Amino acid sequence: MMLDPFRRILLAVAMVAILFSFPAGAMAGKPIKIASVGWTGVTVKTEIAVSVLQSLGYEAENILVSVPIAFKALASGDADVFLGNWMPSQSSMIEKYLKEGSLEKYVANMPGAQYTLAVPTYCAEGGLKDFKDIAKFGDKLDWKIYGIESGNDGNEIILDMIRKDMFGLGKFTLVPSSEAGMLAQVQSFTKDEKWAVFLGWAPHSMNERIDMTFLTGSTAETFGANDGTATVWTNIRTGFDKEQPNVAKFFKQLIFSIPMMNQIMTEMKADPSLSPLQAGLNWVKKHPDVYKKWLEGVTTADGKPAIPAFENQLDSI
Repeated sequence: MMLDPFRRILLAVAMVAILFSFPAGAMAGKPIKIASVGWTGVTVKTEIAVSVLQSLGYEAENILVSVPIAFKALASGDADVFLGNWMPSQSSMIEKYLKEGSLEKYVANMPGAQYTLAVPTYCAEGGLKDFKDIAKFGDKLDWKIYGIESGNDGNEIILDMIRKDMFGLGKFTLVPSSEAGMLAQVQSFTKDEKWAVFLGWAPHSMNERIDMTFLTGSTAETFGANDGTATVWTNIRTGFDKEQPNVAKFFKQLIFSIPMMNQIMTEMKADPSLSPLQAGLNWVKKHPDVYKKWLEGVTTADGKPAIPAFENQLDSI
């Protein structure tokens, strides 16, 4: 049956009212998916981001994957954001996606990081200070280098160094493990001052837990020409900033300092009952100047100011 013009107008008005009664996040449909890897720092950053977005009325989730899968997920549209792109060490893994234009290096979320090989300081004091020194002490090192999870970019760099016999490392074996497993192994070695070379980075509580020294001598082919100094980038899938401009603005402003992350991870070490999210929000709550910069000009999913919404959540912890 045909509706008369007056009824059609009423129906149209009603439909508009229904549409605008839903928050923008609800209308967007799919949740914001943030790819994450099992590193403490990346987990802290990701959990904070998820919590902030949820406080603003968005659906958001943390998807735990390996580094190669994180890039692949962004490129295929299975994830929207990744906060753990360490450069230049991950250059070879991300390069093809950047060239094909399926993801973007969106913003440097943590400048001044470091990612390279390290040793307990007593090893450095004993003469192992540079990449070129490692092979000299092969017997003391049991011809092993300790890495983290298989497929990780740092492991791949080490394996490449071994395959190409760079720095005379051809006889060495990489020992992959979880982050926690690798650090537990190194800490057990330090009790007897057993020598070890391992994959190290900052920020991380390992810098507080282990008296350690980063090795010099890294090259552009390995962890970078500046002794492994790094910048951590936020990546987004191409088009995400156009589809979700409000959320993208938040991620553009979501910057973390090295001292912030060191303090959070040290608190987690001091109190093992704290989750990455709890430790992160505890720090954020004490530093309103930081989260206010993150949320400047950002709104909730239904268009209200973001800062009061997030502060309401902080008040509940």
